[in-house]
Amino acid sequence: MADPRGFLKVRQRELPANRPVPVRIMDWQEVHAHRAQTPEESATLHRQSGRCMDCGVPFCHMGCPLGNLIPEWNDLTWRDQWADASDRLHATNNFPEFTGRLCPAPCETACVLGINQEPVTIKNIEVHIAEEAFERGLLEPQPPQWLTGSTVAVIGSGPAGLAVAQQLTRVGHTVAVYERADKIGGLMRYGIPEFKMEKWVIDRRLAQMEAEGTRFYPSTTVGVDITGAELRAQYDAVVVATGSTIPRDLPVPGRQLDGVLQAMEYLVPANRVALGEEVEGQVVATGKHVVVIGGGDTGADCLGTALRQGATSVTQLEIMPRPSDGRPEHQPWPTYPMLYRVSSAHEEGGERRYAVSTTEMVGDDEGRIAALRLVEVALVDGRFTPVEGSEFEIPAQLVLLAMGFVGAETDLLSQLGLDTTPRGSAVRTRDFATAQDGVFVTGDAGRGQSLIVWAIAEGRATAAAVDAYLTGSTALPAPVHAEQLSLQV
Repeated sequence: MADPRGFLKVRQRELPANRPVPVRIMDWQEVHAHRAQTPEESATLHRQSGRCMDCGVPFCHMGCPLGNLIPEWNDLTWRDQWADASDRLHATNNFPEFTGRLCPAPCETACVLGINQEPVTIKNIEVHIAEEAFERGLLEPQPPQWLTGSTVAVIGSGPAGLAVAQQLTRVGHTVAVYERADKIGGLMRYGIPEFKMEKWVIDRRLAQMEAEGTRFYPSTTVGVDITGAELRAQYDAVVVATGSTIPRDLPVPGRQLDGVLQAMEYLVPANRVALGEEVEGQVVATGKHVVVIGGGDTGADCLGTALRQGATSVTQLEIMPRPSDGRPEHQPWPTYPMLYRVSSAHEEGGERRYAVSTTEMVGDDEGRIAALRLVEVALVDGRFTPVEGSEFEIPAQLVLLAMGFVGAETDLLSQLGLDTTPRGSAVRTRDFATAQDGVFVTGDAGRGQSLIVWAIAEGRATAAAVDAYLTGSTALPAPVHAEQLSLQV
């Protein structure tokens, strides 16, 4: 245990301050540094890691599907033993610098201290350890001592695909990762704005993986540039890690109007431009009334991006009622509660409106979006019911649909001979295998839209299943099974 009286002496959470809003909305840099820059920031990290109680039953393990050894690396952080802290952190997580920036931290809502105090700042400690490890040169490549002679193709380079690839490469298999975008990283590359994670963070880890022997093939669309049948013929195993990329649409009158876009149609070009690329025909929010339909993380990404582009106003709509500020009684500890959360983008501006539904998109004489007609709704017997007399209209010159994703793209799955579930995900067994011998499915392609920690956990578990398939046994960890959909956060 780090400090036996730490949680008694320090009862409040302390997090590093974000960069001032007027400063950060003028650029695309991350909103705050993820490594202590001053003696006071180091002291804060020391105090927060000392609050960890090293519980007899650490429920933070349950909150995280990776099974992160949180009390162990909290203790090592408190003792400034960075090499050991990095070893314990990377023992269960290939990419803590990703999760420490992007994960909503279900481990923190499961923290035992959170029963009657504010939980330990686990996520901040995690990313700080990762950054210290890189800064101190502790994360050397880990190439295999010998090669097995087996080959594996991984389709998709998001967190699930990268986790599969790194795990299998390190035990000696020859792994090739195929990505249709021009750079590796999946939605982390172009779907996540720079202000949440700058892309040098991905490139730094990819350099390690390349030095270990993983081969990357960007700008290669499986099913077009190389067929699924060709992959199966060339490789001993194939892993589908393409994600859940079909966006949920909003079939209301006026959906076809110019200026109504899916979130990724807006975010990807914006992120490319933020990286210095030129994008022909980019739709920008400058000088427009912007409406984001969807109250989740993708909606917040749209909000922060629109503010940086100089939108006149940004309104984020959510059909669900406003969550409570405190944990609801029907979502007791250690479950992940639906709370009113304020992201860094929400701190920067915009308006959030809850319990409203779009009934019509109104256009101008030139076929461009001009306004949204909305109605307030109430949950009645589990259904959203319009509130009589609550109709209203708001101006909208750019509407972004950020309502989540409904499944994987089926063309590739069909080409590989894979069936799909009613939810649009690939059918697979408990060990991530499919009906096609040697073909496995991992991450959102089989699970449906989920968290980055679930993607990495499934990637690690799929690697164990593939290793066992190729060699007859495995020593790789398998933190989850494919059937654990009921635990999805």
